[in-house]
Amino acid sequence: MTAKRLRIIALLAISTVFLLAWAFPIVWSVMNSLKTDSDVLAYPPKLVFKPTWEAYRDVLFGSGSILPNLLSSVIISIGTTVVTMLMAVPAAYALARLRFRGKKFAGFYVLATQMLPPVGIIIPYFLVLRNIGWIDTYQGIILIYLSFSLPFAIWLLVSYFEDIPFEMEEAAYLDGASRLKTLWRIIIPQVRGGIAVTIVFVFLNAWNEFLFAVVLSGNTVRPVTVAMFNFVSVEQTLWAKLAAVSVLAMLPVVVLGVVAQKHIVKGLTVGAVKGGGRR
Repeated sequence: MTAKRLRIIALLAISTVFLLAWAFPIVWSVMNSLKTDSDVLAYPPKLVFKPTWEAYRDVLFGSGSILPNLLSSVIISIGTTVVTMLMAVPAAYALARLRFRGKKFAGFYVLATQMLPPVGIIIPYFLVLRNIGWIDTYQGIILIYLSFSLPFAIWLLVSYFEDIPFEMEEAAYLDGASRLKTLWRIIIPQVRGGIAVTIVFVFLNAWNEFLFAVVLSGNTVRPVTVAMFNFVSVEQTLWAKLAAVSVLAMLPVVVLGVVAQKHIVKGLTVGAVKGGGRR
């Protein structure tokens, strides 16, 4: 057996191990969601069982339905994504193209905000929202989510704007186009891929966020990541229902990740090479 073939076999083996390590928790959650509570608690674990949709019926249409929580997650995630992109696109363009005093500091500040530990700032956030009456509201949670989604989106988009040749803008200026028109007609179509991957990342971060949601939400606005704990109590844990909720919460993330995987990989590689405000 040649050395090249051995390397291929070793690479396939390592990839298989990583794939199984990634897929096992998901497969196990799906299996538990299709079991009864007695089957979930059986020891040794049952690998062969009669599937049932009882847990899904209970969490979707029972007394503890998570449909309102899924709706809250959708509203929060879409709202955060829309507001973030409306602010991030012009901000990233300015950092990539304009020359102004304090530009490097602005670029560093955008990056530095990503280094703040969430645990250290959640209490000030809570106090601010409580004083203005925005605890347990959509606008309050979206506002807080902007504090970490907007710097991330700006930092990622700057890399794409920096890849656009200056000559394209100069040609548009010679034709009499304004800077805003140039951004809308010339630049944005060239960075559609970057905008798409940024939208995906911002949506996923908002959908999966838990720490801020559990502190700042309540009975009115309660994302699905927080609602999962309705099935966990001191007396018992409803494992089948908890697994069903986790599968339903993962489903949009998995689908979006599969659909946009090429953009996600490109966004990770490009964003890792460049940084905002360097020029």
